[in-house]
Amino acid sequence: MISPRNLTSSTSLLFPSTHSPTSLHSPPSVGFSTKPISRGRFAAEPGGTSLVAKASSTPTPVVLDDIADVLGEVTIFAAAGQPVKFQDLWDQKEGMAVVALLRHFGCPCCWELAATLKESKEKFDSAGVKLIAVGVGTPDKAQLLAERLPFPLDSLYADPDRKAYDVLGLYYGLGRTFFNPASAKVFSRVDALKKAMKNYTIKATPDDRSSVLQQGGMFVFKGKQLLYARKDEGSGDHAPLDDIFNICCKVPAA
Repeated sequence: MISPRNLTSSTSLLFPSTHSPTSLHSPPSVGFSTKPISRGRFAAEPGGTSLVAKASSTPTPVVLDDIADVLGEVTIFAAAGQPVKFQDLWDQKEGMAVVALLRHFGCPCCWELAATLKESKEKFDSAGVKLIAVGVGTPDKAQLLAERLPFPLDSLYADPDRKAYDVLGLYYGLGRTFFNPASAKVFSRVDALKKAMKNYTIKATPDDRSSVLQQGGMFVFKGKQLLYARKDEGSGDHAPLDDIFNICCKVPAA
């Protein structure tokens, strides 16, 4: 078993999804199992010591068995400012949680994603699913998004040091942010983007400008079981919410 101390900012705990929709609500074309995702084989990347999951013929992400425990120890901040550990955000035995990691609070594409999540919150609530949206930046930046979008303050969290992003091995870099073909997907959602940016402010951008190169991802947990995991390939690339809804609805009752 790989211990938490071996996880670095370049550690990849899952391979990228092969499902590349152009809409956040596109019809799902790939099935995802609601069984716990098993541990994959890991190997060193050429020229480095970071760990990546070997490619598989199936679209199901490969992750560490203990990812919930590793992530659970990560401390982030509620938008109101108080520190909180991931393990305290949902019931670690049977609770269902959708964890959406935005890029950063000043990212226009993330305002669009946050708007879509807000519109879906009632559906999550009715299914007993906890929505947890995390962004890169300080709590005051999170508050700007929450106030101006608006977005439910009690569902929004700040990760100024990108600790959760590092643990989950989410993509980071100039190429991913500006030159990855997946980033162009946002052009198919221009109307939604314009609507979400009605009260946008660039002041929500992190003071640490290097943080704008961080990419996000989407994860679904039932207790400590990781049921769904997807890393965003580029700035405008987000998980299709229809897939997320299917996962939440298909999990058998305890």
